[in-house]
Amino acid sequence: MTNRTTSRVLAAATALLALGAGAGCSTGGPAGADPQRVDVVAAFYPLQFLAERIGGDAVRVTNLAKPGAEPHDLELTPSQVGQVTEAELIVYLKGFQPAVDDAVAQNGGDRTFDVTSVQPLLDATAGGHNHEGEHAEAENAGGKDPHVWLDPTRLAAIGDQLAQRLGKADPGHAGDYTSRATALRADLTALDGEFTQGLATCQRREIVTSHAAFGYLADRYRLDQVGITGLSPDVEPSPQRLAQVIEEAKEHKTSTIFFETLVSPKVAETIAGQVGAKTAVLDPIEGLAAGSNGDYVSVMRTNLQALRTALSCS
Repeated sequence: MTNRTTSRVLAAATALLALGAGAGCSTGGPAGADPQRVDVVAAFYPLQFLAERIGGDAVRVTNLAKPGAEPHDLELTPSQVGQVTEAELIVYLKGFQPAVDDAVAQNGGDRTFDVTSVQPLLDATAGGHNHEGEHAEAENAGGKDPHVWLDPTRLAAIGDQLAQRLGKADPGHAGDYTSRATALRADLTALDGEFTQGLATCQRREIVTSHAAFGYLADRYRLDQVGITGLSPDVEPSPQRLAQVIEEAKEHKTSTIFFETLVSPKVAETIAGQVGAKTAVLDPIEGLAAGSNGDYVSVMRTNLQALRTALSCS
């Protein structure tokens, strides 16, 4: 029996004890496990994208956040707790999903890869105006913006470290992981170049977004983000905050109010109506829409086209 198989059997036994016999029968555990592949749990979509691109056929990746679901508010089922317990590697972003943080603290051990250990997070107000409402929410959220994947260069750096971590879990394929991370870095570097060139000459630099998820993108490409709400998409903006955004959108002759795929567009539509603007999607890529055939790179390119149109870029 290989060390990996032995570890999986021990992890499965631990999961059964933790969850009880009834819950244990419903886990996605040993019955679906492949001893020839590294069992990776990703906390939400961008981390799934990294693990699949770098791991290739040598890994089996489970995403805890389902397509079409908002990952901020993820609550883990007993089955998913079992998946975390049994995984050989857990890829997550500490502070983004409290339920995942709790499961990792209880069951993660040394099988975790926290992306914030690679890329320290920006302050919540980076890439945008320092509005009173944003300050209040930033304070409640610990003052850090988790949306690091919206800067392709930062995502590439995370990928390089993930390849090393996978190589430790599976030394026999370490060279393959490194090669795939290098190929991914090349793709992300090309994407970064497309954004840099595509947003270099725009009539406007300010983007009004339904929530302040785009600080890294704004910081990288010299944009100015105005979030209608702060870091959490499900917080209702106050009347004072709405008035602030409307005033600023009018001042800058904003042509487009951005909303996103996984939350209601109603607030963005209300502001757009007040300032005579249209609405469009700018996707924070926290998760893919159900049934989507795209991936991180294709959605980012769609975002670029939306930005170029809204900002009147030549």
